[in-house]
This record gives sequence, structure tokens and C-alpha cells, in this order.
Amino acid sequence: MIKAFKYQLQPTKEQEVLLNNHFGCSRFVWNWALSEKMKAYQLDKTNLSRYDLQARLPIMKKQEEYSWLKEVNSLAIQSKLEDLDKAYTAFYKKKSDYPKFKSKKNKQSFRVPQNTKVDWDNKRVVIPKFLEGIKFDAHRKFEGKTSSSFVSKTPTGKYFISILVEDGKELPSKPKIEETKTIGIDLGISYFATISNGKKIDNPRLLKIKLDRIRRESKRLTRKQKESNNRNKQRIKLAKLHEQVANSRKDFQHKLSYKLTHDNQVDTIVMETLSIKNMMKNKKLSRHISDCSWYQFQTFLKYKCEWYGKNFIQIGKFEPSSKLCSCGKINNELTLKDRVWTCKNCGKTHDRDILASNNIKQIGLGQPKSKPVEISNSKSMKQETSKSL
Repeated sequence: MIKAFKYQLQPTKEQEVLLNNHFGCSRFVWNWALSEKMKAYQLDKTNLSRYDLQARLPIMKKQEEYSWLKEVNSLAIQSKLEDLDKAYTAFYKKKSDYPKFKSKKNKQSFRVPQNTKVDWDNKRVVIPKFLEGIKFDAHRKFEGKTSSSFVSKTPTGKYFISILVEDGKELPSKPKIEETKTIGIDLGISYFATISNGKKIDNPRLLKIKLDRIRRESKRLTRKQKESNNRNKQRIKLAKLHEQVANSRKDFQHKLSYKLTHDNQVDTIVMETLSIKNMMKNKKLSRHISDCSWYQFQTFLKYKCEWYGKNFIQIGKFEPSSKLCSCGKINNELTLKDRVWTCKNCGKTHDRDILASNNIKQIGLGQPKSKPVEISNSKSMKQETSKSL
């Protein structure tokens, strides 16, 4: 089993300079490679591969203009070419946007493909070009063979390293899917999650708590003179607020996903695929949807299900989960504000979120309570934002 362990680094001043050189060189190689690929395609429709670009790096290093590239680990900057190649592949498969140029104002990172070692006695991690080791916060110890590592720097100036470890353990076998040990989860905004057993998880609304302060600090940032020390101090102050929100959100979602995957009465979890990118186009709900970070929660839940031997099922994005009555009638007249509705066919009254979570469970098991008697057309298909209020 491969796991990633993340630690905060505590580099010396000299090590900070060398780390920043790695960030700068990696960022330069990414931007240079992206520019070369764009020029080649615009000139004669040529698609440069990572190997074409990698062959040019030794030539560049021999030039006095780019001799500073020799100061950093060569594998670290070469890995940026591989990352760019993956970004293009994701773009062609329509899984992400076109690759963008990187800025030094955002999060910085570089990857170390091999030769990462950990000295637990002295609490130091050793990577190429840092043979004396970088001190780190060894808050938990792992056992296994290290492979690659990922070094990053946050906008607040903190350094982290994420180490991939092969612990030699096999993933646990998954139990047989049974309806009695299956739950459906419907994600929303009023309640972060509604479970098919009737339980509702409150939405902490972490961004909303600090939104007023974030707005004040953002306004102060715009008033600072560009490129000044005061502006940089204010930028860090604002970044810390966003970091607090992100950390609190991760803490909440980690605890919730752990609790769900450690319930002895649950062997299977069913969720629906969300079109979050399309949902974000709703200007009235986009900030609330972003604050929930549903995709991150689904990611946490997926890998925890793999680690702890639980079944994870995702149903299609166009399943009418909140509009489908137990009698089989689909209510296409349902609007965003309708949180409770009564079926005109059978007269049953439904809590929209609980109904959706139960329908998600039944659709995931492939055992709908009843066959829909009406099919939605493309214009009236369920929009994911229907669960957002």
C-alpha cells in the first residue's frame, strides 16, 4: 500500500535560499517548456514531447545565461516537464483547463523523484542538494520504503514535504455489498451532508465565519503601494486567513470521512457525481459551493474506503435523485427553494435531502424502489445546484 506522509520543514536561512532556488528554477522550466510548446504548435502544428524539451536542458545549462540551472537538482526540474506533459494530457481528455504559466506569488513546489531519506534520530529529511538534511517536525513515524517526495511552499512562507511510502501491506478485502449495510450520502449547502438513515451533518460554513475579516484585509491590501514591504506583509496576513479556513475545512472533512468509514454498521457508501464546475456558474451560490469543497471531501472518502476495506459507489450526475418520488413519479417542477414537496401522483410529502440520499442509495445498489414513469429531457435534467440551498 502506498501512502503519503506530510511534514512541515524547518530549514535554515541557507537552506531557504537553496529551496527558493529550486522553486524558481522549476517554475522557470515549466514556463519555458510551456512557451516552447505553444510556439512550436503555432509555427507548424508540431507537438513537442517532454523528451524533446528534456534534450535541450543540458544545452541550456552550458550557456552562461542559464548557468544558474546547475545549482539545483536536475531531476527536480526535469520532473516539471513530466508534470507539464500530464497537464496537456488532462487538457486533451477535457479533464482540466489549458496549462497556465506559473507565478512566484502563488504556491511554489518541486518534486524529487528519488533518493529521499529520513533520519528519525536527528529528525532530518535528506534529499539531493541537501545532504546535511533539513530539520522537520517529526510528529508521526512511518515504516516502509520511501520513493518520491514533494516539497512545497505556501503563500504564508511555510515549507512542507510530502513523502510517498510503500509500507508493503496489502489493501484489505472489501465485503459483499448488502442493502442493510449501505448508506447514501447527499451533499448540500444548508446541511453539508444528508445520510439515508435520516441523519444530517451541519455545514460549518468556515469561509462565512471569516469573510468580513477577509474583506477588510483585502481592502487594506489594495491600498498598499505595489512591490513595497508593507504590501508584502499585508499579503501574508491575508494569506494566513485563507490558510486558516482551508486547514479548518480539511480538519472537518478528514474527521467526518474517518467517522463514516469506521462505522461498524456501514460496509458500502454511495454518492453521486457532481458537476461542480457547472454549478460554480451560479453567481448566487458559487461562494457557498466553493466553501463546501465537495470534491475534496469525496477524494478523502474514496481513499479512506480503499484503506479501510469499504465499498465506494458513485452514481451518474443526471440521476433524478431529489426529484424522484418513491412511487416512480419525477417532479420536474421542483425548484431550488422547494426543500419539502408533495407528490401529486401519490400524495406523499418528502424532505428533499432525505429523499435524495435514499434515492442515491437505491440507484447505487441498482435496486430502485420503483421504475420512473416519466423521463426528464435534457433541459429539465437535474441541476446539481438543486440541492444547494
